[in-house]
Amino acid sequence: MKKQLVNLIFVILGISALHAQPKYLNTEADLESRVDDLISRLTLEEKVDQMLMNTSGIPRLEIPPYDYWNEALHGVGRSGKATIFPQAIGLAATFDNELIHRVSSAISDEARAMYNVAQAAGNYKRYAGLTFWTPNVNIFRDPRWGRGQETYGEDPYLTGLLGVAFVNGLQGDNPNYLKTAACAKHFAVHSGPEKLRHEFNAVASQKDIHETYLPAFEALVNTGVESVMCAYNRTNGEPCCASNYLLTEVLFDKWGFKGHVVSDCWALVDFYSDIGHGTVSNKVEAAALALKSGVNVNCGDTYPALVEAVKNGLVDESLIDERLKPLLKTRFKLGMFDPQELNPYNSISYAVVDSEENRALARESAARSVVLLKNNGILPLKNDLNRYYVVGPNAASIDALLGNYFGVNSNIVTFLEGVTSAVAPSSQVQYSPGTTLDRKNVNPVDWSTGEAAKSDVTIVGMGLSRHLEGEEGESISSPYFGDRLNYDIPENQLEYLRKIKSHGKPVIVVITGGSPMNLSEVHEIADAVLLAWYPGEEGGNAVADIIFGKISPSGRLPITFPKSLDQLPPYEDYTMKGRTYRYMIEEPLYPFGFGLSYGSFSYSDLKLSASKLKEGETVEISCNVTNVGEYPSIETVQLYITDDKASVEVPLFSLKGVKSINLKPGERKTVAFNITPDMLELINEQGDAIMEKGDFTLTISGSLPTERAIELGASKPLSTKLTLK
Repeated sequence: MKKQLVNLIFVILGISALHAQPKYLNTEADLESRVDDLISRLTLEEKVDQMLMNTSGIPRLEIPPYDYWNEALHGVGRSGKATIFPQAIGLAATFDNELIHRVSSAISDEARAMYNVAQAAGNYKRYAGLTFWTPNVNIFRDPRWGRGQETYGEDPYLTGLLGVAFVNGLQGDNPNYLKTAACAKHFAVHSGPEKLRHEFNAVASQKDIHETYLPAFEALVNTGVESVMCAYNRTNGEPCCASNYLLTEVLFDKWGFKGHVVSDCWALVDFYSDIGHGTVSNKVEAAALALKSGVNVNCGDTYPALVEAVKNGLVDESLIDERLKPLLKTRFKLGMFDPQELNPYNSISYAVVDSEENRALARESAARSVVLLKNNGILPLKNDLNRYYVVGPNAASIDALLGNYFGVNSNIVTFLEGVTSAVAPSSQVQYSPGTTLDRKNVNPVDWSTGEAAKSDVTIVGMGLSRHLEGEEGESISSPYFGDRLNYDIPENQLEYLRKIKSHGKPVIVVITGGSPMNLSEVHEIADAVLLAWYPGEEGGNAVADIIFGKISPSGRLPITFPKSLDQLPPYEDYTMKGRTYRYMIEEPLYPFGFGLSYGSFSYSDLKLSASKLKEGETVEISCNVTNVGEYPSIETVQLYITDDKASVEVPLFSLKGVKSINLKPGERKTVAFNITPDMLELINEQGDAIMEKGDFTLTISGSLPTERAIELGASKPLSTKLTLK
């Protein structure tokens, strides 16, 4: 009887063991052991499958398929209805990290809501997941790059500041779960030419790499970005997705990155293709090289060859386990292996998607992004004139609002619609495209310019769209694979603008685009010039808000507008000398940080708490800013530092602080910045950050502190000296 009882106990224990919860599903267990347990249950083929962008799922473990590829550059992209915020370069023009955080938090709300309904419907297709390959924190070093619109501009400090805010908004602040997973791309030293990206070798000095190209990536790694995407091109001879220097020495060893690395899409094919880098001879070798280099997930079709690579002895299965681990950690942190009720983000309702609140935020951010480049006094405009004439190829264009990597919805407001909704009932609004985007009219009959003579004011929507600039395969009207090797606005648009102005009536120009362009003649002809970028779904309303004075413009240029490309080094040259406001000696058309307002600002009472600074100390610099104009306005106060004398070439100016303040007419506020020794560091030729004793010029201003900015209407800056002891 005793023996039978013992046997019964063993049977019960055996049945219990068979039905015991696997450790990887045990939410009480630590993350490391959960991930290890899951990996131990996978076959080699299943492990490899889990390292692809589009996993096929593991039915025996009740793990559904998952596709890592999703986009959220300025709103959830390519997945259907979503709020469309201004393109990234437009968001950068706000210079406001708090606003950017609100925008990305709204985006991640919508992302979670869309994921929740997709999961409920059993939709595991691409663009239905929670791993978003954004933001793009490459430096917009040259106006010719068509994808520069995806970035936060040319300055490493501003790019890092806004990139950190965007990542934190996407990933959320829950101590147990990621809201979504963000990705810093494209690592690193990547900004065109777009046509050559699969074979190009970007040659950059250690000084330029660490002074310009890497700081924003480091800032995002320090804030906990979940993934990093390696770029297509080579940097100093090494493919970025197989770079011992970038991935091993910098990302993993120096910065201590613990997240996962994703290859840019089909970048691993460039390792062995005829038009690529020629680093290896076939797919198996490419897969092995990428794995050894630290790539965790392959966007493309190369990693299935890892099974053969293991069998041929090119890599050990243990290395696959090691690379799979951080990738699975991301999915665990997103809550994909936990009961639904434990993750608070699973309760976000689909009602947030393009909600009234998010549309209001889209309108606010679009208005904040608009840069007023010229105003002869015509703006703000009365909304009760007899007749408004809205013309131009982008006046009623949805594409001119979107940029690239965009979502869609049923209420995208064009400039024509925004103006029409803002004018008085007694006013007339007439519309004509007038000319096409990039070619002369075939029909010689011109009725439209004659209408300008009969109107009180003409509002011209012109410039670029995603058809002329963007990514390799998307810019269908670009002869340069999305790049813009011609700096000018299409001549047919300028010809049309000349005809409109020839009638002598006021002309307001609204420029769309994601990059600097030659606006010299536009500036000369127009009474007012507004740069709207690609402003998103509420772009029409936002521009109308500014034109009719509901909001005072406050956008600032996050990139220098040269007068011509002749002022710049060759496009393929990655040295920073002569580029961006930091190293460009030539006088630009519009300087970095520039933007006009309906308010007028006076800077006064500059104070420095101490004239000398030692290691471990902090000095405060402050001044008063007064709105001496007639309109309530936001002023973007900027702090620049210049090293007066250094052992190596240093930037002419370096942005080190930004604060946005809202001032009523006559109101004055004190703005202060803390100066710490690390803000005075220089990067030597070896790429090391060092501090050299000496004098520094500190400047507080509303734009880059140059004569050109003052000539265009910027406030006069205030400067003082600080000595590093």
